[in-house]
Amino acid sequence: MHYLLLASALLVGCLLAVQTSVNLQLNKAVGTPYGASTVQLSAAAVLLLIIGTVFGAQNALGTLPDATWWHLLGGLASPLYITSGILLFPRLGALLTVGLFVTGQMFASLGLDLFGLLGVSKKPPSVVIVLGALAVLAGITAIVRGQKAAARQAGSGAPPALARTGWLLLGLVAGAVLPIQGAVNAKLRADLDEPLAVGLVSFIVATLTILIVLLVLLATRRTPHPDLGNLRTVPWWGWLGGACAAAYVVATFMLIPEIGAATTVALTVTGQQLASALIDQYGVFRLPRRPLSTARLTGLTLLVLGCLLVQLG
Repeated sequence: MHYLLLASALLVGCLLAVQTSVNLQLNKAVGTPYGASTVQLSAAAVLLLIIGTVFGAQNALGTLPDATWWHLLGGLASPLYITSGILLFPRLGALLTVGLFVTGQMFASLGLDLFGLLGVSKKPPSVVIVLGALAVLAGITAIVRGQKAAARQAGSGAPPALARTGWLLLGLVAGAVLPIQGAVNAKLRADLDEPLAVGLVSFIVATLTILIVLLVLLATRRTPHPDLGNLRTVPWWGWLGGACAAAYVVATFMLIPEIGAATTVALTVTGQQLASALIDQYGVFRLPRRPLSTARLTGLTLLVLGCLLVQLG
């Protein structure tokens, strides 16, 4: 059973990389990342509602008023992560974007484990964990430098330093909120005792959050109106993002209490890295090809090594 849980964490990590990639098709059709995120999160909420209704999970929602209020806020992370992926993938590429997500996830999960935050079992620090964290830092640094070198060789102009720093920080923050989301949703699972109901609540909160953001941006003319008529042009696989997101969210808050936050994140981010490397290498999902250079391959290896060291620690 333990190995099955480990394999599940690796698989949902792969799905997370796929989710971010296919969401770009929604963004292309709708014309605004905030509208695309609203569509994707709505699809995930509807999917979980259907599945929950089939299995009778909606009955657990009757105990929702008794839940601690902040246990309901796990869904706030999804809009930030999904919208960040839509914004960052075309600018930074799949490997660098996921590398930033991974770095944010790893250090946030280490914080949860080392300090016992949000109900996560406290885990003492060790030399192996420190070495793993340093390997993750070295890995993302190598990928960033490799990306810049590749852009110079291709003759494409790099964005201004301040703008690039902003995109890099966004990737780190978007990754960091995911293990926090998993820990908060694990608390809600203890309140409701029904995984599908927890996932449904999480995505309802996420959908309402991004919808409010979209309406505010529309009112202030900071984003174009979504063109929902173009959704018919989205290929069938462009709709997989909602299913991938639902699978990831439900799986992580179920796995964290069983195998720990650091182990869960170590395996999910390893899956993310490997899938994103393949997406970049072969230009899957209509993304531009970004072949693996020596520097980027070294960075990927260090990231995977760092994740495994954290798991073993």
